[in-house]
Amino acid sequence: MKRLLIALASTFIAFYGNSQSGISIIPQPNTLTPGTGTFVSNASTTIYFDPAFETEAQLLKQWFPKSKLVQSSKSDDATNAIVLKLIYTIRADNGYSLLINPKQIKITASSSEGVFYALQSLRQLLPSTIENKPGGSYKIPAVSIQDAPQYNWRGLHLDVSRHFFAMDYLYKLVDRMSLYKFNKLHLHLTDDQGWRIEIKKYPSLTSQGAWRSLNNQDSGCMKLAKDNPDFTIDPRFIKNKEGKTSYGGFYTQAEMKAFVAYAAKKHIDIIPEIDMPGHMMAAIHAYPYLSCSGGSTWGELFSTPICPGKESTYQFAQDVFSEIMDMFPSEYIHLGADEVDRKAWANSPDCQELMKREGIKTLPELQSYFVRRMEQFFISKGRKLIGWDEILEGGVTPTANVMYWRSWVPDAPIHAAKLGNKVIMSPGNPLYFDNAPDPQSLYNIYHFDVVPKALTAEEGKAIIGAQANLWSEYVPSEARADYLYFPRMISLSERLWSTNRDYTSFQKRLATQFGRLDNMGVKYRLPDVIVPAESLVFVDSALLQIKAPAPGLTLRFTTDGSIPTKTSKLLPTKYVVKKEQMLKLAAFNSNGRKGDVYTLTYQKQTLATPIEAAAKKGLKVDYYKKFYKTVTVLPKEQPDSSFTVPGITVPSYVTAPSFGLVYQGTITVPESGIYTFYFTCDDGGILTIANRLVVDNDGLHAPKEKSGQIALAKGAHPFNLAFIEGGGGYTLKLKYSFNGGEAKEVPESWFGRN
Repeated sequence: MKRLLIALASTFIAFYGNSQSGISIIPQPNTLTPGTGTFVSNASTTIYFDPAFETEAQLLKQWFPKSKLVQSSKSDDATNAIVLKLIYTIRADNGYSLLINPKQIKITASSSEGVFYALQSLRQLLPSTIENKPGGSYKIPAVSIQDAPQYNWRGLHLDVSRHFFAMDYLYKLVDRMSLYKFNKLHLHLTDDQGWRIEIKKYPSLTSQGAWRSLNNQDSGCMKLAKDNPDFTIDPRFIKNKEGKTSYGGFYTQAEMKAFVAYAAKKHIDIIPEIDMPGHMMAAIHAYPYLSCSGGSTWGELFSTPICPGKESTYQFAQDVFSEIMDMFPSEYIHLGADEVDRKAWANSPDCQELMKREGIKTLPELQSYFVRRMEQFFISKGRKLIGWDEILEGGVTPTANVMYWRSWVPDAPIHAAKLGNKVIMSPGNPLYFDNAPDPQSLYNIYHFDVVPKALTAEEGKAIIGAQANLWSEYVPSEARADYLYFPRMISLSERLWSTNRDYTSFQKRLATQFGRLDNMGVKYRLPDVIVPAESLVFVDSALLQIKAPAPGLTLRFTTDGSIPTKTSKLLPTKYVVKKEQMLKLAAFNSNGRKGDVYTLTYQKQTLATPIEAAAKKGLKVDYYKKFYKTVTVLPKEQPDSSFTVPGITVPSYVTAPSFGLVYQGTITVPESGIYTFYFTCDDGGILTIANRLVVDNDGLHAPKEKSGQIALAKGAHPFNLAFIEGGGGYTLKLKYSFNGGEAKEVPESWFGRN
């Protein structure tokens, strides 16, 4: 038995690393075996490199500034040396070997990408001080690593149109991405709110299109900034002229070319997106002839698009993309082609004439005609087209690449893969990083199915990877962007790179990254404080015991409704509640930076008196086929139909794009005590038990868990759960725990109806 335990422990260390020995790397290498001893660098350490790896050798010298660079292929026996060696026997794409012993650090790979990724693993074995104060003598643990990425597309996205980001932030973002082995940065350069890239043939795109009046999203950010400075609009991008305030900015071609070249040295491709035919208001305002009738306005959901019935539209698009291709050598170019209000095309003589001439029968087919013509142009320039998954609607060529984002259309990536199209997964849930993070975010990303289960192994090869998207309507600052990217992007990095994943190990290794992020100046989101619930109850008294979520963090709180600061009271290890009150608490790091603020409201209750048990199993559900912004209006509405369900499920025949559901009946609990309910929904929901409000998770929002408590006597109690889906894909989950125990699914046997 002892030998078995030793063998299991060795296997765990080989696969998942050993933080106690200083070996903690994200993303987790495919194989990692700790060695004996350490390599100690000093002023005499020499860096030997094959000619193919000179760029990587120069990068290495930044961390070892006193080391001498020597171009040599004959360095296998060198001591006190770091060796970068070209070897063709490593077959895996971008794979590498990293061997560290007391005499030598040896990196071998068949490509410069492989060497670069090996250096990022080595970087994480060095003290975090190299991020801002490189140099000195380092003790590096001995280890043997063989590694290669699981997916070829490991991407992040940044929308620079809705809110603009300075060029220096893009450089910082690339540096941070490289640490975690990302290789694609998708820049959403244009949209209705601003055109952000210089096009010399059309100067008004930036002289006019790069600037706008402050809008409702800006005012929303200003309101939020009163409590959170991360929502403060960057003053560098606001100008006042002749009494008018405008917001904007753009990148020159020279700036962008320099940035693209810098990213290339980090083996990150910059993927440009010029979104058309929709989302073109900024361009149309500068050049009104681009739309079918001149100018652009807001429709019911989206803005007036450009006109695919005019040849001048294609000339403009080709001119723009020709200059884009001069700046961006990337294999892929993103056309966008999402969220197009096609109504204007139906009334356009130019579009109708084109449709008649080309045999086009529907407006989605007309959009596909536009996409196909642009793809032909891309192919003529040696490039590949990417479009959001709407390009599937009117028919798509087998060579187009599909970026899947609409979580509520789960068959889209499956359909594309079966057609033979390459697919990049970026579903809104869980990979839209503008959605507020919560305690489940890292777990959901880590366990995200990159390849849909409905695909065979062969069909699954069409899924080339995934990326996280950050839309910036409510991201007006670099600090807010950092908060939304980190640490979620770190979880995604391991999901896309590693074949041997273990979430418990990841959580431990993640804790070692925060000091490095501090030294890099990243304004990351502090780890979640695990609270029992937002709305808490007690009968006589309650004991609150909450631990700081990570070493080096402290918990501070207030009871007067104010936001905690770094000088607020420390939360005791045991906090006794004997009267109704509200606590606001937050974690703080050693630099005084505050994490999320948690509001805990305590209410005194008696145990709810049970009623007579229901005669039948299951719940009655009223179904409302309509769009609602809040569940509070449902009692005033007439349901379209009613049915029964065994538990909290949405039947397959609920197919309305927007709807409301009200679940009614009883819930029978087996013991008396305090029950906590965890209610996750997208969009809104309200849970009431025993005629008491338990969880208010109302409103239109992304999937979000909220929790509340209720004191229940053993037996049956009235149950009501109201839920609305605004359109775009629903989430509905309900769990419970008893007297602070483990959260579990609510058993269907608890539900009843008369």
